[in-house]
Amino acid sequence: MKKLKAIILAAGVGQRLGDTAESRPKCLLEFAGSSLLVRHLRILQHYGISDVILVAGYEAGQIAAELAAVEAALQIKTVHNEDYEKGSVISLSLGLQAVSAGDDVLLMDADVLYDYRLIAPLIRANGNCFLLDRKFESGDEPVKLCVKGEQLIDFRKQINKDLEFDFQGESVGFFRFTTETAARLANRAREYIERGDDSQPYEESIRDLLLDRPDDFSYEDITGLPWIEIDFPEDVRRAETEILPRLSDPE
Repeated sequence: MKKLKAIILAAGVGQRLGDTAESRPKCLLEFAGSSLLVRHLRILQHYGISDVILVAGYEAGQIAAELAAVEAALQIKTVHNEDYEKGSVISLSLGLQAVSAGDDVLLMDADVLYDYRLIAPLIRANGNCFLLDRKFESGDEPVKLCVKGEQLIDFRKQINKDLEFDFQGESVGFFRFTTETAARLANRAREYIERGDDSQPYEESIRDLLLDRPDDFSYEDITGLPWIEIDFPEDVRRAETEILPRLSDPE
């Protein structure tokens, strides 16, 4: 089995949270006394993933202080994104540049509160894999995965209204990529930056690869497992009242 290295994207400002974040990076929001970042690291350690690349930007010093206080058997490399106010494709590019040849990649958004069992399918996967939740609120905010037959055919917030598919699900924001696909993704992200499209979200570069070679990708349906992405003050309330009470602890 190839070595699996985790990349956690944690550079964003989180402007939509307003005063709720109290000038902290979203990954340092605490639930039941533990920050999202610490929860990430504990779950990764539970699954035996010891190498972590953390892409920081906004208030990176606060993240460094949090990491210094964490007692975990992890090799954590922090990469700084100086252009964190631009698109997340820059963070993706920086994170992938830090991956050694031969490593498969577990890519994770930092601003997610989730049950530890949610990433188990990605740990077991042999190839490129998305996580899909069929139960989601429609609208422009969720990043959607469209499935026709057994194949993923699109991945975006705003799906073409003429696209024919069997069902949609929301992407959790966690992915597994093979060594080869991670290298292709690094090249694609770099192309976005070099041509001046550095305001784009990182999902666009992943979408390019999916549309180019759909047979290279699969998905796991995690509907029913509790998780939430933290973008708005209401998400913090829901995380505390609806998600946190349903979380299981790693054995």
